[in-house]
Amino acid sequence: MKNMETIQSKNLQRVLHRGKSDKMFSRREFLLAAGFGLGLPSLIGTAFSAGKNLSDSVPLLKGNRKSVSILTHEFLGDIEERIDLPASWEVNVMKMAGHGATKMSSDQILERLRNPVGTRTLRELAAGKKTAVITFDDLTRPTPIAEVAPLVVSELESAGIAKEGIFFIGSVGAHRTLEGGEVAKKLGSRLVREHKWFNHNTFTSLQDVGETSYKNRVLINEMFMGADLRITISGVKVHSIAGYGGGSKAILPGLAALTTIQMNHGKIASNNKSVGEARIFKNDVKLDMNEAARLAKVDFSVQIVYNDKREICRIVAGDIIDAHVAASREANKLHRTPTLRNADIVIANAYPQVSQGSKAQAWINRSVRDDGTAVLILQHPDGLMGYHYLYPPTMKGGDPLAILTPKSGKQQRFQMIVYSQYLQKREFSSFTPGTKFAHTWEDVISILQSRHKGDSRVAVYPYATLQHAETDLDG
Repeated sequence: MKNMETIQSKNLQRVLHRGKSDKMFSRREFLLAAGFGLGLPSLIGTAFSAGKNLSDSVPLLKGNRKSVSILTHEFLGDIEERIDLPASWEVNVMKMAGHGATKMSSDQILERLRNPVGTRTLRELAAGKKTAVITFDDLTRPTPIAEVAPLVVSELESAGIAKEGIFFIGSVGAHRTLEGGEVAKKLGSRLVREHKWFNHNTFTSLQDVGETSYKNRVLINEMFMGADLRITISGVKVHSIAGYGGGSKAILPGLAALTTIQMNHGKIASNNKSVGEARIFKNDVKLDMNEAARLAKVDFSVQIVYNDKREICRIVAGDIIDAHVAASREANKLHRTPTLRNADIVIANAYPQVSQGSKAQAWINRSVRDDGTAVLILQHPDGLMGYHYLYPPTMKGGDPLAILTPKSGKQQRFQMIVYSQYLQKREFSSFTPGTKFAHTWEDVISILQSRHKGDSRVAVYPYATLQHAETDLDG
């Protein structure tokens, strides 16, 4: 232990010395140097993983253990951590089809921006305009917008729009508003210094733009409607109601009045058999969103598809509906994942969308056997989503966004374990009574071994909120 502290002290001095120079050090380097010596919480498996994330085989470690590397802490370094499991267990890492998809370069992204589908180029659309608004999603969405937004701004400036005429709006829908540091994580530090940004307010400053064929009265952010040029940037990943996120969701719910959102997410979605994962063509909720986007007169849209490391691997720009369809086809190819059924133990890592970690529950429900055990990993300091105006919490518990364990008769079908170093008391009520909470990975293993005495068949879904079942598009 003394040797470890000596090494960490030297590492910390090295990092701090670098901090006096112009060379920046990463969050990962700082944590590696300072973590144990300064009393910060140790991470999963008490160690960072060496080597490339998610190798093709599960390595055998000394001490009769196997290890699997996972990513955690989206927007806070996207840290690589390690979970250790007994060597006798059969460990199956369930990767999506596009695991390891190559990250696009800035030149490749720019080339896609300049070759839009279904509309004219951004420079052509911007010619003669004085103001342009660009939307961006909040931190509940893993979209790496900071690599795209500066290129969009550059195109607008090249077309003659002054820097002062370009501003941003957070398309937060019915979520809470964003703070300055959070916006910097989304847009990058340069853009927030050079351009104004605003939060959407779902209650006020709204403009009536018409009604959809679903009798949904559409009220949209009046600042967005007041700009000469209207642009949206969003990410495309599976959504349980809208089929895939992104596209027209940037408008409804992103920039809509709460009453408009309630109609879409409530009355239209309620008991509607057309909704579901990968359904974008014959989905009433999605079609209502599309009509709202048309009423809002969106001029240009950028759709981002990202890989297992939250890196941009596909870009489709252009018409908000046409571009989203093309991007959804790409996401369907990349994010689809086989299901390992009847597993004794299922480990679902909620990266890269821990704030809505309930989305990982779908994998648990599909994969774990009756009386098996599920482990949900929620490794992020922000924990679960703080607030949603459609689903306010109550003192009695019963959060509508709760993570529920399916029942078989009067019994829970399986045992749920939640692993997190960060969850607070207020979040415990989001889980079914009987859920076990573990603050260390050693506690997780102790519970698992007490329930599974012999060899066990394990399924690990390493980025469960991004992955989706092998479901084809509905058209």
